[in-house]
Amino acid sequence: MAASKKISLSEEELVSKLKSQDTIAIQALYDMYSGALLGVISRIIQQTEVAEDLLQETFIKIWNSAGSYDSTKGRLFTWMMNIARNLSIDKLRSKDFKNALKNQDIENNVDFIDAQKGVSFNADLLGIKDLVTALKPEFKAVLDMVYFKGYTHVEAAEELNLPLGTVKTRIRMGIMELRKHFN
Repeated sequence: MAASKKISLSEEELVSKLKSQDTIAIQALYDMYSGALLGVISRIIQQTEVAEDLLQETFIKIWNSAGSYDSTKGRLFTWMMNIARNLSIDKLRSKDFKNALKNQDIENNVDFIDAQKGVSFNADLLGIKDLVTALKPEFKAVLDMVYFKGYTHVEAAEELNLPLGTVKTRIRMGIMELRKHFN
């Protein structure tokens, strides 16, 4: 697939096309200013995904409010930069953003906490491998692949030549059997 050619327009052409809602204007805006605007946003919002979402919101706001741009009050880039900056500050001050910062992803923190406290999971010490070995062969094979060899459910299904639903059922049934030893 050939790389698309970047669009570059003069500021006057760009403003004219923006005000007339010509779609070539939004492509030109993105090609010409996305890197700079993302840089402005990223200085305020550190999370890459949120910054990229804000960049998209910035372009939408620019598109929707292009009629309010007045070239006598400043350059187009300055106007767009202010939109990006204001949206970023609004996001930073928003309640949902503050709450999202308080809620940390459990997946990322369990390993960190374990490493900090010197905790390690050793299935041999718990006797789980011995218990898995005592299971029916169809449960043992699936649990061994998924929990001890690191296979995903899909990979285990492919390796064992079984439907994915069967693999998931066998995992669930095997775990239910193991629970009997701990309750």
